[in-house]
Amino acid sequence: MISPQLQRGFFLFLLAAVSVAFFWILLPFAGAVLWGVALAILFNPLYKWLLVKMGKRRTLAALATLAICLVIVFLPLSMIAASLVQDVATVTQRLRSGELNFVTYFQQIAGALPRPVLNLMDRFGLGNLESLLTKLSAGAAQGSQMIAQQALSIGQNTFDFVVSFFVMLYLLFFLLRDGADLSKTIREALPLARPHTHYLLNKFTTVIRATVKGNVVVAAVQGTIGGLAFWMLGVQGALLWGVVMAFLSLLPAVGAALIWGPVAIYLLASGALAKGLGLVFVGVFVIGLIDNILRPLLVGKDTQMPDYVVLISTIGGMALFGINGFVIGPVIAALFMAAWSLFVDSNNGSAVHGSKDSAPPF
Repeated sequence: MISPQLQRGFFLFLLAAVSVAFFWILLPFAGAVLWGVALAILFNPLYKWLLVKMGKRRTLAALATLAICLVIVFLPLSMIAASLVQDVATVTQRLRSGELNFVTYFQQIAGALPRPVLNLMDRFGLGNLESLLTKLSAGAAQGSQMIAQQALSIGQNTFDFVVSFFVMLYLLFFLLRDGADLSKTIREALPLARPHTHYLLNKFTTVIRATVKGNVVVAAVQGTIGGLAFWMLGVQGALLWGVVMAFLSLLPAVGAALIWGPVAIYLLASGALAKGLGLVFVGVFVIGLIDNILRPLLVGKDTQMPDYVVLISTIGGMALFGINGFVIGPVIAALFMAAWSLFVDSNNGSAVHGSKDSAPPF
């Protein structure tokens, strides 16, 4: 007879093996799965509202929610992407032809700097303008080549992107329709106390919703305002720089100032005082304050993590997982803090954060 301990040990080994194999199979579509789950969590309240209006017909409500998601999210993104490709091609061509020369811009800025600032640059070893210009030329050339390579890579990977996109839509439909049943299955399968399970799953859901709804909306607004400001000032590639500002806005404490700041300095140094001061005003009092106004309204104070944790987890997540890391990083950080909070409370005999009445993730 085989002992029960051996049977259970082999079963646990088999369970772990097939679980790892399943996630390994999903690995090529990890981004599609991530965004399918994130959008399902974000649009779940709309699905529930449509479900009531449509007489509890889950399939019809899920299809309607998916259609609204396509109109609200993917149609604008596709239009922006089409314009962005053209803008990137134009900027790249101007960089290669020398019409757009960052070295010349730096020379104009350096020539307008007062003597005390130049002396300060000398102290830090930045006074050798020829060396700096050489480095800037090399950097501009490398940047132009990198942009061209990325554009070529996007063209070559179009088929993979299309497949991942439809996988995400397919998964989104079923997560909307059957998400409640899946959430119940996960809660019952996890070998944790029920209050702990509710607390961790709700934390996961809350951070996903807060990150996508809060950070993405804030980044989109900041990038839109920055791009419009560049367009009104006649800056070449306004759409491209607006997208870059939106991307950088995902990084707390860094933000879009890395783009509009140097442009404002150039405008001031080149004598365009009105344009430079106008851009500084927009950057500081419009773009800079959006984060402080919109983020608390969209995210909520109860889901905020310390700024340094958000910054480190976002940068680390993006370094490891690319663009998907701005969601994965904060989620891992939030679950890390939540798990340790539960551990400390259980050791101290405190009440558990979660409760049996907690709302399910879907």
